[in-house]
Amino acid sequence: MSPKQFRKLASALPFWVSLGFLPLIYLSILWGGWWFMLPVAYGWWAFTLIDFVTGLSDDNPDTETPLKDLFWYRLITLIWFPIQMLTILAAIWWLTSHAQLQWWEDLGIMFGVGVMSGVIGIVYAHELMHQKTTAERWLADLILASVLYSHFRSEHLQVHHRYVGTPRDPVTARYNEGFIAYFGRVLRDCPPSAFRAEAAMLARKGLPWWHRSNPFWRYGALQLGMLALAFAIGGGWGLALFVWQGFVAFWQLELTNYIEHYGLTRRHLGDGKYEPVRPHHSWNASHKASNWLMINLQRHSDHHYKPERRFPLLQTYDATAAPQLPFGYPALTTLAMFPPLFRRYMNPKVRDWRRQFYPDIEDWTDYTQHRTPSPKGAS
Repeated sequence: MSPKQFRKLASALPFWVSLGFLPLIYLSILWGGWWFMLPVAYGWWAFTLIDFVTGLSDDNPDTETPLKDLFWYRLITLIWFPIQMLTILAAIWWLTSHAQLQWWEDLGIMFGVGVMSGVIGIVYAHELMHQKTTAERWLADLILASVLYSHFRSEHLQVHHRYVGTPRDPVTARYNEGFIAYFGRVLRDCPPSAFRAEAAMLARKGLPWWHRSNPFWRYGALQLGMLALAFAIGGGWGLALFVWQGFVAFWQLELTNYIEHYGLTRRHLGDGKYEPVRPHHSWNASHKASNWLMINLQRHSDHHYKPERRFPLLQTYDATAAPQLPFGYPALTTLAMFPPLFRRYMNPKVRDWRRQFYPDIEDWTDYTQHRTPSPKGAS
C-alpha cells in the first residue's frame, strides 16, 4: 500500500466504529442477564462521552473528490448487510436452540441487536438508497427488509426530501409535538404516503399501481423472505424475536428523524407552495465522534441541501447558516424519550431559530399546528 493509499485508509477508519457493536452483541448473547446493555450503551451513550473529548469537526472536504478516492469510506456501507444479517440470525439461532435464558433476557439481547440495526443499519441504508447504482439501492432494500421497514426508501426519497418542513411531510416533527405522538403518526401516515407517491410516479408513466415495477412488490417479497428465514431458524419464538429487533430498529430511526427537523418549517409562499430547501431547514451537529458512528448523518443541513452528496463529502455550517444542536444525535435521541424534558430544552431553540431566520413572521399559529398557513402566516 502506497503512503497515499494508507492516508486514505487512515482517514476513513474512524467511520468503521460501527464494527464495535459486534463483540458487544456476541458477549451479551453468551453472558445473558443485563449484559444486553453493552451494545445499548455503545450506541446511545459512549459516543456522547467521546464527543466531549473529540469536540467538533468544522473541516469541509473537497466536494469534487473523485469516487475512487472514497473507496475505504464506502466499503463499510457495502459490506454491512451480510454483517448485520448474520448477527441477527446467529442471535436467533443461539437463543432458540442453545441458550438457557429467561424470556426477558432474549428480548434484551434482541433489543441490543435492534439498536445496532437502527443506529447503524438503517443509517447505512439511507446512504445507499440515495445512490444511483443498482447494487447500492439493492443493498439498501435488503437492509431495510431485515428490519421490516422497506417503505422507508420510497417515503424518504419521494416524500420527505420533497416536502420536508411542510405539512405534507409526516416525518417533520411539529413544534411542541412529543415523540410518542410523533411516532404513532409516522407509523400511521408514512406507509400509505409512500405507496401513494410510488403510485403517482407510475401514473405519470401511464402505468397502474399494480404494475410489476412498483417497488412495493419487492418490499413485500423481501420482508416475507426475512420472516420465513427467521421462522425456519428459530420457529415461532425466533420469528417474534426478529420482529422485535425490527421494531426497535425503526423506533431508533424515528427517534433520529424526530430531532432532525423538530419545529423547523419552510416559509409558505401561498397557493400551497413553499420556499426551496435550504441548510437552515435541518438541525446541524458537527460533533466528531457521533458523526463517525452515524457516517456524517448529523451534517443533515447539507444532506437536505445537496441530497446527492456522499457522506464523506458532506459539509458543515456555522450558526449563521443553520441551527446547531448542542449535542450529537445519541444524546438528543435519549432526551427525546422524555418529551416534557425535550420540549423544555428544544422549544426555546426553535423560537431563537424563528427570530433569526424569519423575523418578519409574527404569527406562527398555522406553522405550529402544521396546517397549510394562511396569508397572515406567509408574509
